[in-house]
Amino acid sequence: MTGTADIEEGWHSAEPSAEELAERRFRLAVAGLTILPALFLTLRLTAWPPHEDETLALFVGRHSLHDLFGVVLDERGGAPLHFLVAWAAAHLGLGLDGLRAASALFAVASVPVIAALVRRLSDRRTALVATALVVASWMLLFHGVYGRMYSLFLFTSALSYLALLVACERGGTWRWALWVLAILAVVATHPYGALVLASQGLYVLLAARERLRGAVAAFAAVALLGIPFWLTDLVLAGRFDVGVGGGGEKLSGPVSLMNYLAETLGDFTAGWPPTVALAVLGTVVGIVLLGRERPRTAILIGCAAGVPVAAFLAARLGGNTSPESRHLIFVLPFAALALATALLELVARHATAGWGLIAVLLAAEVAWGWHKTPPLFVGEPSSRVSARAEASAWLARTSRPNDVLFGYDPLFLGAWERNGEVSSIVVPRADVKLALTTMRKAAKPLGRGVWVFDSSDTNNFDPRPTIRLVSPQPAADFETRTFGPFLVIRTREPTRTPANYFRQARRAQLVGKALYLGDADVNYQTIVRAGRRLGLYTPRSRSISSR
Repeated sequence: MTGTADIEEGWHSAEPSAEELAERRFRLAVAGLTILPALFLTLRLTAWPPHEDETLALFVGRHSLHDLFGVVLDERGGAPLHFLVAWAAAHLGLGLDGLRAASALFAVASVPVIAALVRRLSDRRTALVATALVVASWMLLFHGVYGRMYSLFLFTSALSYLALLVACERGGTWRWALWVLAILAVVATHPYGALVLASQGLYVLLAARERLRGAVAAFAAVALLGIPFWLTDLVLAGRFDVGVGGGGEKLSGPVSLMNYLAETLGDFTAGWPPTVALAVLGTVVGIVLLGRERPRTAILIGCAAGVPVAAFLAARLGGNTSPESRHLIFVLPFAALALATALLELVARHATAGWGLIAVLLAAEVAWGWHKTPPLFVGEPSSRVSARAEASAWLARTSRPNDVLFGYDPLFLGAWERNGEVSSIVVPRADVKLALTTMRKAAKPLGRGVWVFDSSDTNNFDPRPTIRLVSPQPAADFETRTFGPFLVIRTREPTRTPANYFRQARRAQLVGKALYLGDADVNYQTIVRAGRRLGLYTPRSRSISSR
Protein backbone atom coordinates (compact mmCIF):
# COMPACT_ATOMS: atom_id res chain seq x y z
CA MET A 1 0.00 0.00 0.00
CA THR A 2 2.83 2.34 0.84
CA GLY A 3 4.47 1.74 -2.54
CA THR A 4 1.22 2.46 -4.38
CA ALA A 5 0.74 5.69 -2.44
CA ASP A 6 4.27 6.81 -3.29
CA ILE A 7 3.66 6.12 -6.99
CA GLU A 8 0.41 8.08 -6.94
CA GLU A 9 2.09 10.96 -5.11
CA GLY A 10 4.92 10.98 -7.65
CA TRP A 11 2.44 10.89 -10.52
CA HIS A 12 0.50 13.85 -9.19
CA SER A 13 3.69 15.82 -8.46
CA ALA A 14 4.74 15.36 -12.09
CA GLU A 15 1.63 17.14 -13.32
CA PRO A 16 2.38 20.75 -14.36
CA SER A 17 1.20 23.45 -12.00
CA ALA A 18 -1.16 26.22 -13.06
CA GLU A 19 1.82 28.57 -13.31
CA GLU A 20 3.68 26.15 -15.57
CA LEU A 21 0.63 25.73 -17.79
CA ALA A 22 0.22 29.50 -18.03
CA GLU A 23 3.87 29.83 -19.00
CA ARG A 24 3.54 27.17 -21.68
CA ARG A 25 0.48 28.86 -23.14
CA PHE A 26 2.31 32.19 -23.11
CA ARG A 27 5.29 30.77 -24.96
CA LEU A 28 3.05 29.04 -27.48
CA ALA A 29 1.18 32.30 -28.12
CA VAL A 30 4.46 34.20 -28.57
CA ALA A 31 5.62 31.54 -31.02
CA GLY A 32 2.40 32.01 -33.00
CA LEU A 33 2.84 35.78 -33.01
CA THR A 34 6.42 35.31 -34.22
CA ILE A 35 5.39 33.01 -37.06
CA LEU A 36 2.89 35.53 -38.47
CA PRO A 37 5.43 38.24 -39.46
CA ALA A 38 7.88 35.52 -40.52
CA LEU A 39 5.36 34.25 -43.07
CA PHE A 40 4.39 37.74 -44.23
CA LEU A 41 7.96 38.95 -44.65
CA THR A 42 9.01 35.80 -46.45
CA LEU A 43 6.18 36.18 -48.95
CA ARG A 44 6.63 39.96 -49.42
CA LEU A 45 10.43 40.20 -49.30
CA THR A 46 10.76 41.43 -52.88
CA ALA A 47 7.39 43.18 -53.23
CA TRP A 48 8.68 46.61 -52.21
CA PRO A 49 10.66 48.30 -55.03
CA PRO A 50 14.45 48.57 -54.53
CA HIS A 51 15.44 51.83 -52.86
CA GLU A 52 18.51 54.04 -53.19
CA ASP A 53 19.39 53.61 -49.51
CA GLU A 54 19.57 49.85 -49.99
CA THR A 55 21.75 50.41 -53.03
CA LEU A 56 24.01 52.68 -50.98
CA ALA A 57 24.51 50.05 -48.29
CA LEU A 58 25.38 47.34 -50.80
CA PHE A 59 27.69 49.57 -52.86
CA VAL A 60 29.56 50.53 -49.70
CA GLY A 61 29.56 46.83 -48.84
CA ARG A 62 31.41 46.11 -52.08
CA HIS A 63 34.59 47.46 -50.50
CA SER A 64 37.07 45.28 -48.66
CA LEU A 65 36.46 45.07 -44.92
CA HIS A 66 39.32 47.48 -44.25
CA ASP A 67 38.05 50.03 -46.79
CA LEU A 68 34.48 49.56 -45.56
CA PHE A 69 35.38 50.72 -42.06
CA GLY A 70 37.44 53.54 -43.53
CA VAL A 71 34.43 54.80 -45.49
CA VAL A 72 32.04 54.48 -42.55
CA LEU A 73 34.32 55.79 -39.81
CA ASP A 74 36.02 58.59 -41.73
CA GLU A 75 33.62 59.70 -44.48
CA ARG A 76 29.98 58.70 -44.06
CA GLY A 77 29.49 58.10 -40.35
CA GLY A 78 26.37 56.33 -39.20
CA ALA A 79 25.82 52.62 -38.69
CA PRO A 80 28.91 50.38 -38.93
CA LEU A 81 27.04 47.26 -37.82
CA HIS A 82 24.46 47.67 -40.59
CA PHE A 83 27.18 48.23 -43.17
CA LEU A 84 28.90 45.08 -41.88
CA VAL A 85 25.68 43.15 -42.59
CA ALA A 86 25.60 44.71 -46.08
CA TRP A 87 29.26 43.77 -46.58
CA ALA A 88 28.43 40.14 -45.77
CA ALA A 89 25.46 40.18 -48.17
CA ALA A 90 27.59 41.72 -50.95
CA HIS A 91 30.58 39.41 -50.56
CA LEU A 92 28.46 36.28 -50.23
CA GLY A 93 26.79 37.19 -53.52
CA LEU A 94 23.38 37.53 -51.87
CA GLY A 95 22.73 41.09 -53.08
CA LEU A 96 19.51 42.90 -52.27
CA ASP A 97 17.59 39.73 -51.45
CA GLY A 98 20.20 38.80 -48.87
CA LEU A 99 20.20 42.26 -47.31
CA ARG A 100 16.42 42.21 -47.05
CA ALA A 101 16.46 38.69 -45.64
CA ALA A 102 18.71 39.99 -42.86
CA SER A 103 16.22 42.79 -42.14
CA ALA A 104 13.39 40.25 -42.03
CA LEU A 105 15.38 38.02 -39.69
CA PHE A 106 15.99 40.85 -37.22
CA ALA A 107 12.34 41.96 -37.41
CA VAL A 108 11.12 38.44 -36.63
CA ALA A 109 13.70 38.00 -33.85
CA SER A 110 12.45 41.24 -32.30
CA VAL A 111 9.02 39.74 -31.59
CA PRO A 112 9.96 37.26 -28.81
CA VAL A 113 12.43 39.77 -27.37
CA ILE A 114 9.70 42.41 -27.14
CA ALA A 115 7.33 39.86 -25.60
CA ALA A 116 9.93 39.03 -22.94
CA LEU A 117 10.66 42.71 -22.30
CA VAL A 118 7.01 43.70 -21.90
CA ARG A 119 6.26 40.66 -19.75
CA ARG A 120 9.08 41.61 -17.39
CA LEU A 121 7.63 45.12 -17.20
CA SER A 122 4.00 43.99 -16.74
CA ASP A 123 2.39 40.53 -17.05
CA ARG A 124 1.76 37.81 -19.60
CA ARG A 125 -1.58 39.05 -20.90
CA THR A 126 -0.36 42.60 -21.35
CA ALA A 127 2.75 41.26 -23.07
CA LEU A 128 0.66 39.27 -25.56
CA VAL A 129 -1.59 42.22 -26.44
CA ALA A 130 1.38 44.57 -26.76
CA THR A 131 3.26 42.06 -28.92
CA ALA A 132 0.21 41.64 -31.16
CA LEU A 133 0.11 45.44 -31.60
CA VAL A 134 3.78 45.37 -32.62
CA VAL A 135 3.32 42.46 -35.02
CA ALA A 136 0.51 44.26 -36.90
CA SER A 137 2.38 47.56 -36.97
CA TRP A 138 3.55 49.07 -40.25
CA MET A 139 6.73 50.00 -38.41
CA LEU A 140 7.69 46.34 -37.99
CA LEU A 141 6.33 44.98 -41.28
CA PHE A 142 7.78 47.62 -43.58
CA HIS A 143 11.20 47.74 -41.98
CA GLY A 144 11.26 43.97 -42.06
CA VAL A 145 11.59 44.11 -45.85
CA TYR A 146 13.48 47.40 -46.08
CA GLY A 147 17.19 46.68 -46.33
CA ARG A 148 18.28 49.34 -43.90
CA MET A 149 19.20 49.25 -40.21
CA TYR A 150 15.85 49.81 -38.55
CA SER A 151 14.76 46.25 -37.81
CA LEU A 152 18.28 45.66 -36.50
CA PHE A 153 17.89 48.80 -34.38
CA LEU A 154 14.59 47.54 -32.97
CA PHE A 155 16.07 44.13 -32.15
CA THR A 156 19.26 45.40 -30.51
CA SER A 157 17.52 48.17 -28.55
CA ALA A 158 14.80 45.85 -27.19
CA LEU A 159 17.49 43.33 -26.26
CA SER A 160 19.51 46.03 -24.47
CA TYR A 161 16.48 47.18 -22.43
CA LEU A 162 15.79 43.56 -21.48
CA ALA A 163 19.44 43.03 -20.48
CA LEU A 164 19.37 46.24 -18.44
CA LEU A 165 16.31 45.11 -16.48
CA VAL A 166 17.90 41.74 -15.72
CA ALA A 167 21.12 43.41 -14.58
CA CYS A 168 19.24 45.91 -12.42
CA GLU A 169 17.13 43.19 -10.82
CA ARG A 170 19.81 40.57 -10.14
CA GLY A 171 23.13 42.35 -10.45
CA GLY A 172 26.31 40.42 -11.14
CA THR A 173 29.33 41.14 -13.29
CA TRP A 174 28.38 38.81 -16.12
CA ARG A 175 24.84 40.27 -16.36
CA TRP A 176 26.25 43.77 -16.67
CA ALA A 177 28.75 42.45 -19.22
CA LEU A 178 25.87 41.08 -21.32
CA TRP A 179 24.20 44.48 -21.14
CA VAL A 180 27.44 46.15 -22.28
CA LEU A 181 27.55 43.90 -25.35
CA ALA A 182 23.87 44.58 -26.11
CA ILE A 183 24.09 48.37 -25.81
CA LEU A 184 27.31 48.47 -27.87
CA ALA A 185 25.38 46.68 -30.62
CA VAL A 186 22.72 49.40 -30.35
CA VAL A 187 25.12 52.32 -30.69
CA ALA A 188 26.86 50.48 -33.53
CA THR A 189 23.54 50.19 -35.35
CA HIS A 190 22.25 53.77 -35.35
CA PRO A 191 23.33 57.21 -34.05
CA TYR A 192 20.10 57.36 -32.04
CA GLY A 193 21.55 54.48 -30.03
CA ALA A 194 23.09 57.25 -27.94
CA LEU A 195 19.53 58.21 -26.93
CA VAL A 196 18.82 54.62 -25.93
CA LEU A 197 21.95 54.63 -23.80
CA ALA A 198 21.02 57.96 -22.22
CA SER A 199 17.50 56.74 -21.41
CA GLN A 200 18.91 53.66 -19.71
CA GLY A 201 21.37 55.71 -17.68
CA LEU A 202 18.55 57.99 -16.54
CA TYR A 203 16.46 54.96 -15.57
CA VAL A 204 19.26 53.59 -13.38
CA LEU A 205 19.56 56.95 -11.62
CA LEU A 206 15.82 57.26 -11.05
CA ALA A 207 14.74 53.70 -10.33
CA ALA A 208 17.70 51.39 -9.73
CA ARG A 209 20.15 53.29 -7.57
CA GLU A 210 20.77 50.14 -5.52
CA ARG A 211 22.71 48.83 -8.54
CA LEU A 212 24.62 52.04 -9.07
CA ARG A 213 28.06 50.60 -8.32
CA GLY A 214 27.81 47.89 -10.98
CA ALA A 215 26.10 50.30 -13.38
CA VAL A 216 28.88 52.90 -13.12
CA ALA A 217 31.52 50.37 -14.14
CA ALA A 218 29.34 49.07 -17.00
CA PHE A 219 28.55 52.55 -18.34
CA ALA A 220 32.23 53.50 -18.11
CA ALA A 221 33.07 50.43 -20.19
CA VAL A 222 30.51 51.46 -22.80
CA ALA A 223 31.89 54.98 -22.91
CA LEU A 224 35.39 53.64 -23.55
CA LEU A 225 34.59 50.75 -25.90
CA GLY A 226 32.11 52.89 -27.82
CA ILE A 227 34.67 55.54 -28.85
CA PRO A 228 34.71 54.41 -32.51
CA PHE A 229 30.93 54.75 -32.62
CA TRP A 230 30.92 58.18 -31.01
CA LEU A 231 33.40 59.27 -33.69
CA THR A 232 31.18 57.96 -36.50
CA ASP A 233 28.26 59.87 -34.97
CA LEU A 234 30.33 63.06 -35.03
CA VAL A 235 31.19 62.46 -38.69
CA LEU A 236 27.51 62.03 -39.53
CA ALA A 237 26.51 65.09 -37.50
CA GLY A 238 29.12 67.14 -39.35
CA ARG A 239 27.76 66.05 -42.71
CA PHE A 240 24.20 67.07 -41.84
CA ASP A 241 24.93 70.13 -39.68
CA VAL A 242 23.54 68.73 -36.45
CA GLY A 243 24.44 70.46 -33.20
CA VAL A 244 23.11 71.92 -29.98
CA GLY A 245 20.80 74.92 -29.94
CA GLY A 246 17.56 76.00 -31.55
CA GLY A 247 16.83 76.55 -35.17
CA GLY A 248 16.07 73.08 -36.50
CA GLU A 249 14.41 72.95 -39.89
CA LYS A 250 11.76 70.41 -39.01
CA LEU A 251 11.48 70.39 -35.19
CA SER A 252 11.70 74.12 -34.67
CA GLY A 253 9.52 74.22 -31.57
CA PRO A 254 7.08 72.35 -29.31
CA VAL A 255 4.25 72.38 -31.87
CA SER A 256 6.32 70.78 -34.64
CA LEU A 257 7.73 68.32 -32.12
CA MET A 258 4.25 67.30 -30.98
CA ASN A 259 3.20 66.83 -34.61
CA TYR A 260 6.25 64.64 -35.17
CA LEU A 261 5.49 62.52 -32.11
CA ALA A 262 1.84 62.14 -33.17
CA GLU A 263 2.98 61.09 -36.65
CA THR A 264 5.34 58.56 -35.07
CA LEU A 265 2.61 57.11 -32.87
CA GLY A 266 0.44 56.95 -35.97
CA ASP A 267 3.04 54.86 -37.76
CA PHE A 268 3.30 52.64 -34.68
CA THR A 269 -0.46 52.04 -34.91
CA ALA A 270 -2.60 53.66 -37.63
CA GLY A 271 -2.00 57.20 -38.83
CA TRP A 272 -5.52 58.43 -39.55
CA PRO A 273 -6.56 61.29 -37.22
CA PRO A 274 -9.22 59.29 -35.29
CA THR A 275 -6.88 56.36 -34.67
CA VAL A 276 -4.00 58.68 -33.76
CA ALA A 277 -6.25 60.43 -31.24
CA LEU A 278 -7.26 57.03 -29.84
CA ALA A 279 -3.63 55.93 -29.67
CA VAL A 280 -2.55 59.13 -27.92
CA LEU A 281 -5.39 58.84 -25.39
CA GLY A 282 -4.72 55.17 -24.78
CA THR A 283 -0.98 55.69 -24.38
CA VAL A 284 -1.46 58.49 -21.85
CA VAL A 285 -4.04 56.48 -19.89
CA GLY A 286 -1.77 53.45 -19.96
CA ILE A 287 1.18 55.40 -18.57
CA VAL A 288 -1.00 56.81 -15.79
CA LEU A 289 -2.24 53.32 -14.87
CA LEU A 290 1.29 51.95 -14.90
CA GLY A 291 2.44 54.85 -12.76
CA ARG A 292 -0.01 53.75 -10.09
CA GLU A 293 0.53 50.00 -10.32
CA ARG A 294 4.09 49.60 -11.66
CA PRO A 295 6.00 52.83 -11.06
CA ARG A 296 9.34 51.46 -12.28
CA THR A 297 7.75 50.49 -15.58
CA ALA A 298 6.28 53.98 -15.95
CA ILE A 299 9.69 55.48 -15.21
CA LEU A 300 11.34 53.39 -17.94
CA ILE A 301 8.67 54.38 -20.46
CA GLY A 302 9.16 58.01 -19.47
CA CYS A 303 12.92 57.71 -19.92
CA ALA A 304 12.68 55.93 -23.30
CA ALA A 305 10.27 58.54 -24.69
CA GLY A 306 11.41 61.58 -22.72
CA VAL A 307 15.12 61.50 -23.58
CA PRO A 308 14.58 61.84 -27.35
CA VAL A 309 12.01 64.58 -26.75
CA ALA A 310 14.51 66.53 -24.67
CA ALA A 311 17.22 65.91 -27.27
CA PHE A 312 15.04 67.20 -30.10
CA LEU A 313 14.18 70.33 -28.17
CA ALA A 314 17.86 70.99 -27.47
CA ALA A 315 19.22 70.06 -30.90
CA ARG A 316 19.87 72.22 -33.92
CA LEU A 317 18.97 70.19 -36.99
CA GLY A 318 20.43 71.23 -40.33
CA GLY A 319 18.39 71.67 -43.48
CA ASN A 320 19.29 68.19 -44.73
CA THR A 321 18.20 66.57 -41.47
CA SER A 322 14.64 65.35 -41.32
CA PRO A 323 13.76 63.05 -38.38
CA GLU A 324 11.21 60.45 -39.41
CA SER A 325 9.05 58.09 -37.39
CA ARG A 326 11.48 55.22 -38.01
CA HIS A 327 14.16 57.00 -35.97
CA LEU A 328 12.13 56.33 -32.82
CA ILE A 329 11.52 52.66 -33.57
CA PHE A 330 13.18 51.80 -30.26
CA VAL A 331 10.18 53.37 -28.47
CA LEU A 332 7.74 51.01 -30.22
CA PRO A 333 7.68 48.31 -27.47
CA PHE A 334 6.98 50.92 -24.79
CA ALA A 335 4.20 52.61 -26.76
CA ALA A 336 2.63 49.18 -27.34
CA LEU A 337 2.95 48.39 -23.62
CA ALA A 338 1.22 51.60 -22.54
CA LEU A 339 -1.54 51.18 -25.12
CA ALA A 340 -2.06 47.52 -24.24
CA THR A 341 -2.38 48.44 -20.56
CA ALA A 342 -5.15 50.92 -21.33
CA LEU A 343 -6.96 48.48 -23.63
CA LEU A 344 -6.89 45.71 -21.04
CA GLU A 345 -8.25 48.11 -18.43
CA LEU A 346 -11.18 48.62 -20.78
CA VAL A 347 -11.50 44.83 -21.14
CA ALA A 348 -11.68 44.53 -17.34
CA ARG A 349 -14.49 47.07 -17.25
CA HIS A 350 -16.36 45.95 -20.37
CA ALA A 351 -14.98 42.80 -22.00
CA THR A 352 -16.92 42.99 -25.26
CA ALA A 353 -16.05 46.62 -25.93
CA GLY A 354 -12.42 46.10 -24.91
CA TRP A 355 -11.72 43.05 -27.06
CA GLY A 356 -13.69 44.58 -29.91
CA LEU A 357 -11.56 47.72 -29.78
CA ILE A 358 -8.38 45.63 -29.76
CA ALA A 359 -9.56 43.77 -32.86
CA VAL A 360 -10.49 47.01 -34.62
CA LEU A 361 -7.13 48.57 -33.79
CA LEU A 362 -5.21 45.54 -35.09
CA ALA A 363 -7.21 45.66 -38.34
CA ALA A 364 -6.60 49.41 -38.60
CA GLU A 365 -2.85 48.87 -38.21
CA VAL A 366 -2.78 46.48 -41.15
CA ALA A 367 -4.99 48.84 -43.17
CA TRP A 368 -2.63 51.73 -42.41
CA GLY A 369 0.31 49.71 -43.69
CA TRP A 370 -1.59 48.99 -46.90
CA HIS A 371 -2.52 52.67 -47.23
CA LYS A 372 0.98 53.98 -46.51
CA THR A 373 2.98 51.53 -48.66
CA PRO A 374 0.61 49.67 -51.04
CA PRO A 375 3.44 47.89 -52.94
CA LEU A 376 4.36 46.09 -49.72
CA PHE A 377 1.04 44.26 -49.96
CA VAL A 378 0.25 44.19 -53.69
CA GLY A 379 3.67 44.66 -55.27
CA GLU A 380 4.64 47.26 -57.85
CA PRO A 381 3.27 47.28 -61.42
CA SER A 382 4.74 44.50 -63.54
CA SER A 383 5.52 47.00 -66.30
CA ARG A 384 7.80 48.93 -63.94
CA VAL A 385 9.49 45.72 -62.77
CA SER A 386 10.13 44.72 -66.40
CA ALA A 387 11.39 48.18 -67.32
CA ARG A 388 13.81 48.20 -64.39
CA ALA A 389 15.11 44.76 -65.31
CA GLU A 390 15.59 45.81 -68.96
CA ALA A 391 17.37 49.03 -68.01
CA SER A 392 19.62 47.24 -65.51
CA ALA A 393 20.50 44.59 -68.08
CA TRP A 394 21.41 47.26 -70.64
CA LEU A 395 23.61 49.05 -68.12
CA ALA A 396 25.27 45.76 -67.18
CA ARG A 397 26.10 45.06 -70.85
CA THR A 398 27.36 48.52 -71.75
CA SER A 399 28.97 49.83 -68.55
CA ARG A 400 32.67 50.42 -68.08
CA PRO A 401 34.52 49.95 -64.77
CA ASN A 402 35.45 53.65 -64.56
CA ASP A 403 32.01 55.13 -65.29
CA VAL A 404 30.95 57.82 -62.82
CA LEU A 405 27.46 57.05 -61.49
CA PHE A 406 25.31 59.78 -59.97
CA GLY A 407 23.30 58.78 -56.91
CA TYR A 408 22.71 55.28 -55.62
CA ASP A 409 19.99 54.46 -58.11
CA PRO A 410 18.54 50.92 -57.92
CA LEU A 411 19.23 50.52 -61.65
CA PHE A 412 22.94 50.59 -60.81
CA LEU A 413 22.39 47.89 -58.19
CA GLY A 414 20.54 45.73 -60.71
CA ALA A 415 23.37 46.21 -63.21
CA TRP A 416 26.03 45.30 -60.64
CA GLU A 417 24.14 42.15 -59.62
CA ARG A 418 24.29 41.11 -63.29
CA ASN A 419 27.86 42.24 -63.89
CA GLY A 420 30.28 42.52 -60.99
CA GLU A 421 32.53 44.81 -63.04
CA VAL A 422 30.02 47.67 -63.02
CA SER A 423 31.66 50.82 -61.66
CA SER A 424 31.72 51.44 -57.91
CA ILE A 425 32.34 55.20 -58.34
CA VAL A 426 29.14 56.84 -57.13
CA VAL A 427 28.73 60.59 -56.59
CA PRO A 428 26.23 61.13 -53.71
CA ARG A 429 23.34 63.24 -54.92
CA ALA A 430 22.56 65.30 -51.80
CA ASP A 431 25.91 65.79 -50.07
CA VAL A 432 28.30 68.29 -51.62
CA LYS A 433 31.19 67.55 -49.29
CA LEU A 434 30.99 63.80 -49.83
CA ALA A 435 30.50 64.28 -53.58
CA LEU A 436 33.75 66.25 -53.82
CA THR A 437 35.54 63.72 -51.61
CA THR A 438 34.41 60.94 -53.94
CA MET A 439 35.68 62.80 -56.99
CA ARG A 440 38.99 63.55 -55.33
CA LYS A 441 39.58 59.89 -54.45
CA ALA A 442 38.41 58.46 -57.79
CA ALA A 443 41.09 57.27 -60.22
CA LYS A 444 41.82 59.75 -63.03
CA PRO A 445 41.00 60.23 -65.79
CA LEU A 446 37.32 59.88 -64.93
CA GLY A 447 35.06 57.77 -67.11
CA ARG A 448 31.67 58.56 -68.60
CA GLY A 449 29.01 60.25 -66.48
CA VAL A 450 25.77 58.28 -65.99
CA TRP A 451 22.46 59.66 -64.66
CA VAL A 452 19.06 58.00 -64.16
CA PHE A 453 15.66 59.74 -64.05
CA ASP A 454 12.40 58.10 -62.95
CA SER A 455 9.07 59.63 -63.93
CA SER A 456 7.12 57.13 -61.77
CA ASP A 457 8.79 58.11 -58.49
CA THR A 458 6.27 59.18 -55.86
CA ASN A 459 8.40 62.27 -55.10
CA ASN A 460 7.45 63.68 -58.51
CA PHE A 461 4.78 66.30 -58.97
CA ASP A 462 2.90 64.00 -61.34
CA PRO A 463 4.15 60.36 -61.29
CA ARG A 464 3.81 58.75 -64.70
CA PRO A 465 4.40 55.21 -66.05
CA THR A 466 6.47 56.42 -69.00
CA ILE A 467 9.02 59.17 -69.59
CA ARG A 468 9.79 61.35 -72.60
CA LEU A 469 13.08 60.88 -74.40
CA VAL A 470 14.85 64.17 -73.74
CA SER A 471 18.54 64.77 -74.28
CA PRO A 472 20.80 67.36 -72.64
CA GLN A 473 22.38 69.97 -74.87
CA PRO A 474 24.45 69.63 -76.94
CA ALA A 475 22.76 66.33 -77.77
CA ALA A 476 25.83 65.04 -79.61
CA ASP A 477 27.69 64.81 -76.29
CA PHE A 478 25.18 62.42 -74.69
CA GLU A 479 23.62 59.01 -75.20
CA THR A 480 20.01 58.62 -73.99
CA ARG A 481 17.77 55.59 -73.55
CA THR A 482 14.25 55.15 -72.13
CA PHE A 483 12.85 52.07 -70.40
CA GLY A 484 9.25 52.62 -69.33
CA PRO A 485 9.46 55.35 -66.65
CA PHE A 486 13.29 55.34 -66.61
CA LEU A 487 15.48 57.70 -68.62
CA VAL A 488 19.20 56.89 -68.68
CA ILE A 489 21.60 59.62 -69.78
CA ARG A 490 25.28 58.92 -70.37
CA THR A 491 28.10 60.99 -71.82
CA ARG A 492 29.54 59.55 -74.99
CA GLU A 493 33.11 60.36 -73.98
CA PRO A 494 34.91 60.11 -70.63
CA THR A 495 34.51 63.21 -68.48
CA ARG A 496 38.21 62.97 -67.44
CA THR A 497 38.23 65.70 -64.76
CA PRO A 498 35.89 66.58 -61.86
CA ALA A 499 35.32 70.02 -63.38
CA ASN A 500 34.17 68.59 -66.68
CA TYR A 501 32.06 65.97 -64.91
CA PHE A 502 30.13 68.63 -63.01
CA ARG A 503 29.62 70.66 -66.20
CA GLN A 504 28.03 67.64 -67.86
CA ALA A 505 26.10 66.75 -64.71
CA ARG A 506 24.51 70.18 -64.66
CA ARG A 507 23.33 69.75 -68.23
CA ALA A 508 21.87 66.35 -67.40
CA GLN A 509 20.02 67.67 -64.34
CA LEU A 510 18.45 70.44 -66.40
CA VAL A 511 16.59 67.61 -68.15
CA GLY A 512 15.19 66.48 -64.80
CA LYS A 513 14.07 70.01 -64.01
CA ALA A 514 12.44 70.35 -67.43
CA LEU A 515 10.52 67.12 -66.79
CA TYR A 516 9.44 68.40 -63.32
CA LEU A 517 10.96 65.45 -61.49
CA GLY A 518 10.88 65.76 -57.72
CA ASP A 519 14.56 65.18 -56.93
CA ALA A 520 15.91 67.29 -59.77
CA ASP A 521 16.04 70.52 -57.77
CA VAL A 522 18.05 68.92 -54.94
CA ASN A 523 20.36 67.21 -57.39
CA TYR A 524 20.85 70.38 -59.39
CA GLN A 525 21.74 72.37 -56.27
CA THR A 526 24.24 69.73 -55.20
CA ILE A 527 25.98 69.96 -58.56
CA VAL A 528 25.96 73.75 -58.65
CA ARG A 529 27.39 73.99 -55.14
CA ALA A 530 30.08 71.44 -55.98
CA GLY A 531 30.89 73.37 -59.13
CA ARG A 532 31.17 76.58 -57.12
CA ARG A 533 33.79 74.97 -54.89
CA LEU A 534 35.71 73.87 -57.97
CA GLY A 535 35.75 77.42 -59.29
CA LEU A 536 33.20 76.82 -62.05
CA TYR A 537 30.63 79.21 -60.61
CA THR A 538 30.50 82.64 -62.21
CA PRO A 539 28.86 85.06 -59.75
CA ARG A 540 28.03 87.64 -62.41
CA SER A 541 26.26 85.22 -64.75
CA ARG A 542 24.89 83.05 -61.88
CA SER A 543 25.67 79.96 -63.90
CA ILE A 544 28.26 77.27 -64.37
CA SER A 545 31.12 78.50 -66.48
CA SER A 546 31.43 76.79 -69.84
CA ARG A 547 35.18 77.27 -69.90
